[in-house]
Amino acid sequence: MQDGIKLLYSPEEIKKIVRRLAREVEADLAGKDPVLIGVLKGAFVFLSDLAREIDAPVEVDFIQAASYGLRDEPSSEVRIKNDITADIKGRDIIVIEGIIDRGRTVRAVIEHLKKKGPASIKVCTLLLRDSHAGMAIDYAGARIDEGFVVGYGMDYKEGYRNLPGVYILEPK
Repeated sequence: MQDGIKLLYSPEEIKKIVRRLAREVEADLAGKDPVLIGVLKGAFVFLSDLAREIDAPVEVDFIQAASYGLRDEPSSEVRIKNDITADIKGRDIIVIEGIIDRGRTVRAVIEHLKKKGPASIKVCTLLLRDSHAGMAIDYAGARIDEGFVVGYGMDYKEGYRNLPGVYILEPK
């Protein structure tokens, strides 16, 4: 399949969104000892930029959850492939996602992390679809319509992660 891509957000637009989210996180977590937990692989670029924009000490960790793999459609099952290493008992955590679509992955991650006894769990996503089924999202960068999103860490069958902007994949 030969694919085309259409720009949705330029690197400059993403930078503005990330800065705004960083200010919101700073305001909410002032004086706390938060852990930012990036959901791999799609959130690694966003988490990196967000952590550098937050003007406060934060710990960073990662969790890997899988629902797509090399498929075009998500599975109904979400597996935790790699767990966090930080001790989050009694700490405030923010789960960082590149995009929340149906919300299955982030729900599975939250349920998994709740068992570790954090003081609070908040969710921050760069992109949010209305299909997230009413789930509480604490920090959302931008709402988007339908279309398969790639770039800025997000992929299609493991490709396109390295694109500096966010694009809609247009299959041909």
